[in-house]
Amino acid sequence: MSEDSRFGLGRHVNLPGPLPLDSGALLAPVEIAYETYGRLNADASNAVLICHALTGDQHVASPHPVTGKPGWWTRLIGPGKPIDPERHFVICSNALGSCMGSSGPASVDPATGAPYAMRFPVITIADMVRAQAMLLDHLGIGRLHAVIGGSMGGMQALGWAAIFPDRVKSAVVIASAARHSAQNIAFHEVGRQAIMADPKWRGGNYYTEQDPPTAGLAVARMAAHITYLSEAGLTEKFGRRFQSRPDKATGAKSFGFDADFQVESYLRHQGISFVDRFDANSYLYITRATDYFDLAEDYGGYLANAFRGSATRFCLISFDTDWLYPTSESRAIVHALNAASAQASFVELSSPFGHDAFLLDVPEMNRVIDGFLKANGA
Repeated sequence: MSEDSRFGLGRHVNLPGPLPLDSGALLAPVEIAYETYGRLNADASNAVLICHALTGDQHVASPHPVTGKPGWWTRLIGPGKPIDPERHFVICSNALGSCMGSSGPASVDPATGAPYAMRFPVITIADMVRAQAMLLDHLGIGRLHAVIGGSMGGMQALGWAAIFPDRVKSAVVIASAARHSAQNIAFHEVGRQAIMADPKWRGGNYYTEQDPPTAGLAVARMAAHITYLSEAGLTEKFGRRFQSRPDKATGAKSFGFDADFQVESYLRHQGISFVDRFDANSYLYITRATDYFDLAEDYGGYLANAFRGSATRFCLISFDTDWLYPTSESRAIVHALNAASAQASFVELSSPFGHDAFLLDVPEMNRVIDGFLKANGA
């Protein structure tokens, strides 16, 4: 398949490496699964890298091969949309440590011929960024017109601007933060403990049994999903409504531990559907990577130092009901960018959808991104 198709193409590349990791380990080979949309122009100046969120994947604008659902950002990417394959060469890769084709705990360890499982080295957001840089080198792309991401994808976008400032013309960081808070680490630890407490986890060695720890992973997803929503959104959508009315003949209520409330049924559905498309060990590794993320730590504890001398133009977007990565986190990044004399614009948008707003129908977000990219020559 040629690199100039205007339509989504799924690809997989096995790069020899080695990739030096922050842990001190060397990873080789490095497998990267990715999709592209559009044509790379003659001087390779129209490349836009999309970085996915925690449990996202490379299927950003094409149907998911497991669920059959449309790509997770089809509202933003497509003909006539802010990121347009007619103008942009769009790349989205599965993050290092994930489970949709890139190197992760489910990958085969060449030293043993068996899945790595928990022998896979611990990774960081910076490691994910360096793996993406290896992919861009493979594709012959020296500089990105833009790197765009929300949530964990926003962390990667910040990482790109800090680690490879000469390779990033512009960066769009949505509903994200420059470090993981204690509250976020706590929620992730609840999820990890749910997985590891499942007897089917087997210390991570469940691949040959083909009987993964689905119960633990479902609970982890339920706990995390609560953080993606807002109290107002939950109240409006579910309130305290029950799944069914009391018995019409007797008027008696049922009491027990089934999913009596609609919100309980919703969370259980989210957990059950998640285990069909995601790997439990990958969930452990990727949540740990976000927990370790503290961009200022590598720059003497001062976030501004990460961006000093940067020619990258930044656009930051937050949402007023996002309590996972609240607006204060984006403001802290903007203050650091201002202190570093970097060019930055910032907007807080109103949405009832909480953190998940960046994935949902928020036309104003599209307008902001469209205006920013066009102002920067795309």
